[in-house]
Amino acid sequence: MNHEPKKECFKTSVGGQALMEGIMMRGPKKQAVVVRKPDGGLEEQVEERVLIKDKHPALGLPLLRGVFNFCSSLANGVKALMYSASFFPEDEEEPEEPSRFELWLDRHLGSEKAASFFITVAVVLGIVFSVGLFILLPTALTGLVGLAVPLPMWLRNLLEGVVRIVIFMGYLMLCSHMKDIRRVFQYHGAEHKTIFCYEAGLPLTVENVRIQPRHHPRCGTSFLFVVIVVSILLSSVLFSFVEVTNTFARMGLHLLLLPVIVSLTYELNRVVGRHDNWLTRALSAPGMWLQNWTTFEPDDSMIEVGIRAFTLVLPEEKGKDQW
Repeated sequence: MNHEPKKECFKTSVGGQALMEGIMMRGPKKQAVVVRKPDGGLEEQVEERVLIKDKHPALGLPLLRGVFNFCSSLANGVKALMYSASFFPEDEEEPEEPSRFELWLDRHLGSEKAASFFITVAVVLGIVFSVGLFILLPTALTGLVGLAVPLPMWLRNLLEGVVRIVIFMGYLMLCSHMKDIRRVFQYHGAEHKTIFCYEAGLPLTVENVRIQPRHHPRCGTSFLFVVIVVSILLSSVLFSFVEVTNTFARMGLHLLLLPVIVSLTYELNRVVGRHDNWLTRALSAPGMWLQNWTTFEPDDSMIEVGIRAFTLVLPEEKGKDQW
C-alpha cells in the first residue's frame, strides 16, 4: 500500500490579462505584454514591476492593499490594452490626425504625461461605468419597483441582489457574442491554459498547453463575481439593521461600502487561492461557471503568445513565484 503523502499542486502568483490580439502576464518582478501583429510577428514589451507596498509599506497592509492593488491592476490593464490596440488602427490607409486637444496635452504635458492622463481618464470612466451598471442601476430599478409595489425591506434587498446578478451575467453573455470580444476571450483561455500547464509541472509547449482546462479558479472574472456577492451580503446585513428606503440614500451607502467590499473580496480571494478543499472549491464554483462566457478555446497561435508572455516574467530563481 502506498503511504506517500499526496503531492500538492504548485500555485503560481503569475497572473495575466487578455488583450486585443495579445496577452499581458505579471510576475513577481516583471510585467510582459506580447501582441500578435497583423503581419503575424510578435511584439514584446517587458517592464520591471513597481509595487505600491515598496513605495508605501502601509498600503501593503491587509484591508488597505485590496483597493490600491485593484486600482493599480486596473490602470496597468488599461495601459496594456491601449498598447495592444495601437497595432490595429481602425483605418490603416488614412491614419487619424491628432485632435487639437491631444496636441495641446502633448505640448503642455509631454507625450508620456499625456498618455498617463488618457490612461487615468480611461480608468476613471471604466470604474464609473462598472459602478453605475452593476451597483447603482440595480438599486434604481428596485426603487422604481418599490414605488409601484410596496416591498418589505428583506424582499427589496433580495430583489436588488437578484437584479444585480442578472445584469452582471447578461453583460458577460452579451460581450461573449461580439466578434472582437470573443477573440479577446480566446486569448483569455490561452492565458489560463498556459498557467495551468506551468502549475502542472509540464514543459510549456503548444501541445501541453492545448490540453489544459480553460477555467481557472483564480481568474479575475471570479473576483468580480465575488465582489457582486459580497456587496449583496454586506448591504443586506446593513439594511436589515438600518432600514433605508430612499433610493438615493441607498445608492450613497453602496458607494461608501464599495472600498470595504473590494478589500474584503481581495483578502477572501487570497485565502481561497492558497487552499484546495471542498469549501474553497464551492466558493470558486460560481466564478468558474461564469468563465463559460469569458473564456473560449484558443488556437495554437494564441497559445504561442501566452507561452511567450509567461516565459518573459518567470523569475530566475525557481519557486519565487509561489502564490
